[in-house]
Amino acid sequence: MDNHSANLSRIRTVIRRAKRWDMIFGLTGLLAMMLCVLTLVALFAQMAIDGVPRLSWDFLTSFPSRRPGQAGILSAWVGTVLVMLVTVTAAVPFGVAAGVYLEEYARKNWVTDIIEINVTNLAGVPSIIYGLLALGIFVYGFGFGQSILSAGLTLALLILPVIIVSTREAIRAIPQAVREAAYACGCTTWQLVRDHIVPYSGAGILTGVIIGMARAIGETAPIITIGALTFIAFLPPAPFAGEPPAGLFDWLFAPFTVMPIQMFNWVSRPDPNFHYNAAAAGFILVFMTLAMNGLAIWLRYRLRRNIKW
Repeated sequence: MDNHSANLSRIRTVIRRAKRWDMIFGLTGLLAMMLCVLTLVALFAQMAIDGVPRLSWDFLTSFPSRRPGQAGILSAWVGTVLVMLVTVTAAVPFGVAAGVYLEEYARKNWVTDIIEINVTNLAGVPSIIYGLLALGIFVYGFGFGQSILSAGLTLALLILPVIIVSTREAIRAIPQAVREAAYACGCTTWQLVRDHIVPYSGAGILTGVIIGMARAIGETAPIITIGALTFIAFLPPAPFAGEPPAGLFDWLFAPFTVMPIQMFNWVSRPDPNFHYNAAAAGFILVFMTLAMNGLAIWLRYRLRRNIKW
């Protein structure tokens, strides 16, 4: 009886100690999260205080200027949208196709293992390396020059590993019973992928795409490396506009700038009014990123709601 009481007491002591450490770990995590959130809120609030008074329709529709009161971000936000358009068009099809192939088609051998390791490692490569690679391949090798096309392809390479990894993780989350049932009904692998794998994993794939886009939209180093302009007072040619009329894809080879480079240009100037312009541009850039994330959350909800295992 005494041994039983002693054992029971030791068990209770171990449980109390475990609960104590569990509480300490939970509080530490909560404090760390609050520190990160408060830091982010403080930075965003300061940016809003400095930048919101500068926001206006003229600020969105004016070109950069040497006078801070007349400077705008028209060329910067248009360039950002066009570069992101090229990035999505190039990265998403290849990234999703690569993820589907590695999960559903590729044989599990040492070659596949090497590919998987390299894809995972590429996600952690510094962005400046992608800029140097693009400078040699796209700008000089293929002759695309310092253009929107070169920038979009550079950022597509940057986010390609993220999309591949997220696609594979989304596909792995699909129950194996779905594949077995499809094969039992006589489906080919392509029919399985087309009718089940891609639709069911669409929400997870979309999450990876948005994460990659959120990273790409704020990149500066690879864009500077390939020669983006810091001051540009014109827009890429619109298709079939001008005299003589521009071609359908002439804008792909036009010079450009993007929001992060415009902000860097203004912050590097001594006039504090340019700093307010940079804060306003940063506020809009954050808004664009949050809008993309909000759209992704809404689409993911819609896609998951339609899935019935």
